Amino acid sequence: MTQKYVYFFGGKKAEGKAEMRNLLGGKGANLAEMVNIGIPVPAGFTITTEVCIGYYDNNKQWPAGLEGQIKEAIGKVEAVMGSKFGDPKNPLLLSVRSGARVSMPGMMDTVLNLGLNDTTIKGLTEISGDERFAYDSYRRFIQMYGDVVRGVDHDFFEEIIEAKKKEKGVELDTELDANDWKDVVVKFKALYKEKTGDDFPEDPFEQLKGSINAVFESWYNPRAIRYRELNDIPHNWGTAVNVQTMVFGNMGVHPATGKGSGTGVAFTRDPATGENVFYGEYLMNAQGEDVVAGIRTPLPISSLEEEMPEIYEELEAIRHKLEEHYREMQDVEFTIQRGKLYMLQTRSGKRTAGAAVRIAVEMVKEGLIDKETAITRVDPAQLDQLLHPTIDPNTKAKVLGTGLPASPGAAVGRVVYSAQDAEAWRARGEHVVLVRTETSPDDIGGMDAAQGILTTRGGMTSHAAVVARGMGKPCVAGLESAQIRYQDKTITFEDGTVAKEGDWLTLNGTTGEVLLDKADLIEPELTGDFAIIEEWADSIRTLKIRTNADTPHDAEVARNFGAEGIGLCRTEHMFFAPDRIGVVQQMILADNVETRKKALAKLLPMQKGDFVGILKAMQGLPVTIRLLDPPLHEFLPHTDKDIEALAQAMGLSKKAVEEKVDSLREMNPMLGHRGCRLGITYPEIYDMQVQAVFEAACELVKQGLNVIPEVMIPLIGTVKELEILRKNAVKVAEDVISKAGVKLEYHVGTMIEIPRACLLADKIAKVADFFSFGTNDLTQMGFGYSRDDAGKFLAAYLKEGILEKDPFQTLDQEGIGQLVELGVDRGRKAKPELGLGVCGEHGGDPASVVFFHRVGLDYVSCSPYRVPIARLAAAQAQVKFPR
Repeated sequence: MTQKYVYFFGGKKAEGKAEMRNLLGGKGANLAEMVNIGIPVPAGFTITTEVCIGYYDNNKQWPAGLEGQIKEAIGKVEAVMGSKFGDPKNPLLLSVRSGARVSMPGMMDTVLNLGLNDTTIKGLTEISGDERFAYDSYRRFIQMYGDVVRGVDHDFFEEIIEAKKKEKGVELDTELDANDWKDVVVKFKALYKEKTGDDFPEDPFEQLKGSINAVFESWYNPRAIRYRELNDIPHNWGTAVNVQTMVFGNMGVHPATGKGSGTGVAFTRDPATGENVFYGEYLMNAQGEDVVAGIRTPLPISSLEEEMPEIYEELEAIRHKLEEHYREMQDVEFTIQRGKLYMLQTRSGKRTAGAAVRIAVEMVKEGLIDKETAITRVDPAQLDQLLHPTIDPNTKAKVLGTGLPASPGAAVGRVVYSAQDAEAWRARGEHVVLVRTETSPDDIGGMDAAQGILTTRGGMTSHAAVVARGMGKPCVAGLESAQIRYQDKTITFEDGTVAKEGDWLTLNGTTGEVLLDKADLIEPELTGDFAIIEEWADSIRTLKIRTNADTPHDAEVARNFGAEGIGLCRTEHMFFAPDRIGVVQQMILADNVETRKKALAKLLPMQKGDFVGILKAMQGLPVTIRLLDPPLHEFLPHTDKDIEALAQAMGLSKKAVEEKVDSLREMNPMLGHRGCRLGITYPEIYDMQVQAVFEAACELVKQGLNVIPEVMIPLIGTVKELEILRKNAVKVAEDVISKAGVKLEYHVGTMIEIPRACLLADKIAKVADFFSFGTNDLTQMGFGYSRDDAGKFLAAYLKEGILEKDPFQTLDQEGIGQLVELGVDRGRKAKPELGLGVCGEHGGDPASVVFFHRVGLDYVSCSPYRVPIARLAAAQAQVKFPR
């Protein structure tokens, strides 16, 4: 039996359904679903994602049987729509669009008005009664087909139009008449022949085949590849192709009924704020791309209620029907053709983090979804949008103009005028604001590099607005009072202020304001719906969330964000403080134990003060303090000037200091004299740190506070290392506790960050109270990649598909994950009560959090601002993998 490649939809019956999105793509599955629930959709058919995958696997050839299935589906479309493909009197015209399983707005190619030729154009003219409209449609098709299918640069076609307008003495396309467009069509065809060597195809099926192939080809165009990389979409998914009857929002008014045409984009709720209002824009007598391209400024959807009340009422009913059916906020596209409404698309609407949270909470209150569903509706990574500074309302920065508040949040950066410059400036560490007349899909890389985006054209559903909201980037759109001059790299505001490349601007995407220079910013807080969604997450998750914090301030921030303890306090960060680095250097340069202990005695009260502040901030919660980890040479001076200053301070010769520095230098310091190896060779260093920890803890206990210190010994690779260092730590701890005369709960454990430690986890567990997986080093040693040098080749590895993701950002579950799982299983079998956590940067990565939940860790630890992200990710993990 021949495999089914083509799925029809139209009339009252569709062969597909919403659950088939992996096969039909999101667009195709939802078109089928809308037909099945009785929503008016122009008939069409979907070619599956499997055909796209096979297209590339089979040397870009169609599978046997596909052409026949397409022709059969066209026959079904003809029957429903009452027109015929290629018919000279009543031609069926088609659109050809992409449709991956997840939305990739504007990233792939589209061909409209397909089926027009020198014969069918007469039929379209007769049906529409508008020769100008017909030839305008024809030239659009030639231009789009030439560009998308045959690679004839769009600008060559535009030059012909500009020449025609100049010849006629007009400024706008709309001022050209039917004869003008006829002449343009002739010139377009001549250009096509000149650039391709072929005549423009007259056979509608040849046009269709070329367009389908072009959509497949666009799956691997640079902007689509870049979008997938930014959004973690696999390259091997492929795209479906949706072939659908054309309906025209630019067909004008019906001569008999007087009913007009138009097109629009809408959301069933406000995608910026989440408010439960019908939100969108439309244009009368326009095609869909006119709305999103920002070429004309559209009207708010509310105006349609006055202009076409019956259509608006029908749209409102469809809005509610779609939300109740999908139980999710929808993004829809519609066209009105001479008074008849057609829905062209519905999909889950992209929204800001704030909107996602509000919609999830309100849908629970409305009874549409439950709490478990609500927490899965918010992308944990997207919460970053709500966890960063906003503009202080009392800022003194001058407001230069107000555009549309297209994507909320604050952005401060230096002005650049191209996507390429944005990426280049960002690569050298600059914060930039990308300023464009309007953005296009080709700007995706620059938009990602920028702190925010400013455009002088376009509305709330323009490309810039939609993409910025999805990325969580602040965006001000449609600032029409400002003028950009790309050749001068300047933008001139209404009051005459000129911002040159490199000048500072601040964007307020929440209000639409553009401010001169750098505005003052304020820290965010978790309140309202955000707090509710996090409370729901906390009631569902079983994985605890701790934080990585080295200062009382970081600890307080993390606790306010919901941290349940500290999973990693790095003591070495404290050593770099200006008031103590000199003492640390004296300790390192000491040539005997007694001199070293004298320097350590000076450090002891400093370290104790650090730990008092951190333990106090986290009272009642565990605080895991890692003993000194980096190699000693990191603390020593390396320039002649600094070496000379240290020598003078210690009363040593410069040569003596240089010799000591040289003696500590290592060929491979990350695998050298660091971590527990320092504790073995210089036990007095670890003894001082443990003493400081427990003196601080005992002091707080005497004040009536409940503190739970945990001493973590890094880089263990053998059982004997931990036995020796645990014994030393416990002895110092018990001496301090005994002298203080208090009772104190404490634990001594180790970081598991060497592959050998994972293999010996059962033996190591017998002398450890807890394991904390240091996945940064575990990844480094497991892969054999230097963290400091991997950047030189990781980009190539990701591009070539050798790695799916950067393993230092998202845990490699296939390899490094096995080491973690092995360590968990062997450790727990040897000691069931063994505490298990992770303290690498992976603790704040949502995908990695799911893995850590699944393998049975007790907690993850991450940076303070990622705590709410991890809380939500952990709850989603529990919903997906209950334990």
